[in-house]
This record gives sequence, structure tokens and C-alpha cells, in this order.
Amino acid sequence: MPEIKFGVTIDEELRKELDKIVGESEDLDLSRSEVVETILAAFFKSSVDHTKKARELIIKKRKGKL
Repeated sequence: MPEIKFGVTIDEELRKELDKIVGESEDLDLSRSEVVETILAAFFKSSVDHTKKARELIIKKRKGKL
């Protein structure tokens, strides 16, 4: 499947967590993009209702509970 590029704005703390994963995985030569893509792939391959789960997480984030 062809890959596409698009911009995403994330919280500074999330960027720090991504950088931590990248830094601790130098042997894999990871990029932030690869980490994010892998996390998204795992989410969409899970057996949860993706729309329901995404909405639940967004509501929690907006209430400051995530």
C-alpha cells in the first residue's frame, strides 16, 4: 500500500515520549513517524470498536483525564 504524508500536531510531552522511544531504539534506526505508524497500526488491528474507543479517549483527553 502506498504511504502518504500529512502533518500532525502533538503535545510536547508526547513528543518527548516519542523521542525517548526513538533514543532507546538506536539499534532499530527508528523515526518518530515509524513509531506513530506502528502504534496506529496496532490500534486499528485490535478488536475494539475503533470509533467508540477513539471518542472515549478524546473525551478523557479533553477533560484532562488522559
